[in-house]
Amino acid sequence: FRYQMLRAGVRQLDALLFTHEHKDHVAGLDDIRAFNFKQQSEIDVYADLRVQSALKKEFHYIFSEAKYPGIPRLKLHEIRADMPFVVAGIRIIPISVLHYKLPVFGYRVGDFTYITDAKTIDAENIAKIRGSKIVVINALQKHSHVSHLTLDEAINLAHEIGAEQTYLTHISHRLGSHEEVSQELPSGVNLAFDGLVLEL
Repeated sequence: FRYQMLRAGVRQLDALLFTHEHKDHVAGLDDIRAFNFKQQSEIDVYADLRVQSALKKEFHYIFSEAKYPGIPRLKLHEIRADMPFVVAGIRIIPISVLHYKLPVFGYRVGDFTYITDAKTIDAENIAKIRGSKIVVINALQKHSHVSHLTLDEAINLAHEIGAEQTYLTHISHRLGSHEEVSQELPSGVNLAFDGLVLEL
């Protein structure tokens, strides 16, 4: 997280939206302390109660009653699948997906939807995504996987959603090289990459 923020030149952090509690999605939480210091304020954190509980266990020192100097300062906000919420004046719609059997959130912000670590998305949540101009979804590899979309599944989902552009993320080395896989993709479906900037 720290390196990503430095590389992207992020100067202000308005909030954090958590999709789920797996380590590869929460490990950088301690590094927000630099934003606390710079902004002289707490950082708003949006997550469901299950994820909040996991964060409190993993980062117990952040949430303890006795506040150690210099620890990250957070303000927790509960989100629910059926309730859009507003961050910094921007309306956000939670999208419920399954990561194997684990409920995970994706998020829709205006014409943009971001979903990672998904394997299945039901019709109700597909309907929430439809109308997005840009969709980011995961495509781990070409072969079947228990908790992630494969390349073909992600492409089929992209066609079902019908966004103008779909970007594939959360890609493993098993998918193949960027250049080779890009040549196999249909029009409107692209491989995402570190540092990609999307105009919304």
